[in-house]
Amino acid sequence: MVASASRTRAIPRVYLVTDRHQTRGRGLIETVEAAVEAGVDAVQLREKDLSVRELYELACTLREVCHRNGALLLVNDHIDVAHAARADGVHLPVRSFTPAEARLLLGPEAIVGSSCHTLDEAQRAARLGADFLVFGPVFPTPSKAAFGPPVGLEELARVCATVSCPVLAIGGVGTEQVSAIRAAGAAGIAVVRAILSAPDPSSAARALVAAWSSG
Repeated sequence: MVASASRTRAIPRVYLVTDRHQTRGRGLIETVEAAVEAGVDAVQLREKDLSVRELYELACTLREVCHRNGALLLVNDHIDVAHAARADGVHLPVRSFTPAEARLLLGPEAIVGSSCHTLDEAQRAARLGADFLVFGPVFPTPSKAAFGPPVGLEELARVCATVSCPVLAIGGVGTEQVSAIRAAGAAGIAVVRAILSAPDPSSAARALVAAWSSG
């Protein structure tokens, strides 16, 4: 069973994606805690180089950190870890399980996010039942260089207008980009370095939350 917090089926507005190699030597747990205390409402645990056991232990700790602060925890790709750690759901890469397959194990109340980088991928993920999409990279960013050049705001707007589920923008997102992202029709933002690599993650998270909330 997934954690009971998933019953709200809340859609993230400010979604932190983890990468412990981007924290400037700070501990990942303390950095995530600072972010959720500052108002980040969902965290995606995405640590590709950890063993399943290490990922599970980290997920259990972050679940407690997130739930203590009213935030959701989703686990990237590892449905087994999300289930065992009682996370709120799973975040699926493009070439992974379908949302329906994820819910077979996690249950119908699980929150399922999907990453997409093209309109076709976004339409497919929405059609297959994702609760929300993360689309990008919208702006240039080292974190998403492997996914090709930035898609830009016009393509983000096209995806938002086409698919039937909420879309979050990722890739080079900072406070300066929030108003344009909102104007494009996005339901929220997803960030990595904007919080994890900031000199003060708490202040950075608070600024992003305020920027989104004031829009």
